[in-house]
Amino acid sequence: MSSLFDLSGKNALLTGGTGALGTAMARGLLQAGARVALLSRNPENLTSAREELGGDPDNVLLLKGDVTDAESLRDAATELKEKWQKLDILVNAAGGNRPGATIGPDQTFFDLKMEDFAGVSKLNLDGTVIPSLIFGKMLTDHGSGSIINISSMAADRAITRVVGYSAAKAGIDNFTRWLSVEMARKYGGKVRVNAIAPGFFIGEQNRRLLLNEDESLTDRGKTIIANTPMNRFGEAEELISTLIYLCADASSFVTGIVVPVDGGFSAFSGV
Repeated sequence: MSSLFDLSGKNALLTGGTGALGTAMARGLLQAGARVALLSRNPENLTSAREELGGDPDNVLLLKGDVTDAESLRDAATELKEKWQKLDILVNAAGGNRPGATIGPDQTFFDLKMEDFAGVSKLNLDGTVIPSLIFGKMLTDHGSGSIINISSMAADRAITRVVGYSAAKAGIDNFTRWLSVEMARKYGGKVRVNAIAPGFFIGEQNRRLLLNEDESLTDRGKTIIANTPMNRFGEAEELISTLIYLCADASSFVTGIVVPVDGGFSAFSGV
């Protein structure tokens, strides 16, 4: 049974792999036996992430690149091929939000800044499609592999304020399903595409939205907990088992799904 979840001999690439969730996923892939390449446009973040992961240059490769810039990703892909020859797993974890694409408590939809809306879409949606174009080709050239996109609770349900982020993540869900069909039909079912939709996890971007300075819940944090049947936020490590399952042979007949890891948030009606 353990062999179904063994990633020994596999090479994985994580975009956005220097954040709290990305680093946890990278650690999980390493523990399952894979080598992991981290891609970021910030060299300092890459170095810090590798140190946190143990600093082993044989198993952790640092690649500089911007997920919205195809040319920089082609350069990263060339370096990856030179160092490791092949790629088996792509995890599209890069993403984020902008204040102008978020409707504040004292604002209305008509305060939305379209340049920020477009920027959030570019980072989250384009920043998933472009790496899939560049690095996905390495999977098809190799003949097999797994692409894992990172969705959100905001994709499937209306979550107030985060209009730009929600639209971009909904696009990722649709793209995941579309690409899964494309890959299955044209590459013999050997390249699979799925997504993980995390519930609410504390990270640097949302910490002050969910927690006060004294670590007590904000009003928004209280609302989220009230609608999460498990009555807590997730821990980054709780994403790992789902990620490993979707990357490994254990899910060889699974493609085109979006898996919630959310403490029951997506199942709860609020009543």
